[in-house]
Amino acid sequence: MPEAETTSAKILSSNDRVVIELSENGVAHVRFVRTDKMNALDPAMFDAMIEAAQSLNATKGVRVVVLSGDGRAFCAGIDLSNFTNPSGDTSRSLETRTHGNTNKYQEVAYQWRRLGVPVIAAVHGVCFGGGLQIASGADIRIVHPETRMAVMEMKWGLVPDMAGYALWRGLVRDDVLRELVYTNREFSGAEAQSLGFATYVEDEPLAKAMEMAEVIAGKNPDAIRASKRLHAAMHDNSTDDILMMESVEQDKISRTKNQIEAVMSSMQKRAGVFDDVEVA
Repeated sequence: MPEAETTSAKILSSNDRVVIELSENGVAHVRFVRTDKMNALDPAMFDAMIEAAQSLNATKGVRVVVLSGDGRAFCAGIDLSNFTNPSGDTSRSLETRTHGNTNKYQEVAYQWRRLGVPVIAAVHGVCFGGGLQIASGADIRIVHPETRMAVMEMKWGLVPDMAGYALWRGLVRDDVLRELVYTNREFSGAEAQSLGFATYVEDEPLAKAMEMAEVIAGKNPDAIRASKRLHAAMHDNSTDDILMMESVEQDKISRTKNQIEAVMSSMQKRAGVFDDVEVA
């Protein structure tokens, strides 16, 4: 799958599992680069992905994130050579919360939903098991029609446990999800949109993801971040709480420098010039 290029991208971090490139307009491209194993998840891959999200969360100027896999796959799921003990650590129960409300393996997928900016997954090749749950953590998924996809865990006598159930709420119809979990049936990228796993089906998913990222990066970053917070809250809060959250977020944004710039740039038909949020 050919790689899409970003404008004046610089390497933010790089290792033999994950590379992050950051463009001057705030598009962060997170590439899974364990190509010899189809980006399968081993202990080093788990660590590198978590470090990537933590780095992005602490970097000023990141406005949108694109996830993709180099080589023949987005992510083939758990590396079977680590199947009996993916963590290499039998001393800690999966019930131990290591990252807020998640364990380490759930965090690899859920962290993208938790990230303050929108995340777009460009999916091709193979997207099985844990790889599908990582893609599901993105706000938006753009999938090649020939991608091979599956909720794979039942094949190994297991349940999806990398935050899949938390992430699939609102995406996949309940009876459809039950069938896919119980049977671990493989489905194509072309079918993924009707099932709820894909936002778009595209022959060039990375190019489409980058194009969309450029559009999002050109919006008021304060409003984008606030919108993501509202999306995160709307499924688990009461109507009264959501209505109040909308008002609180809008009051924070209205008449600020960035909001005024959004209006002026739109009226003047030019690109907006925005200040990015300060990060710790």
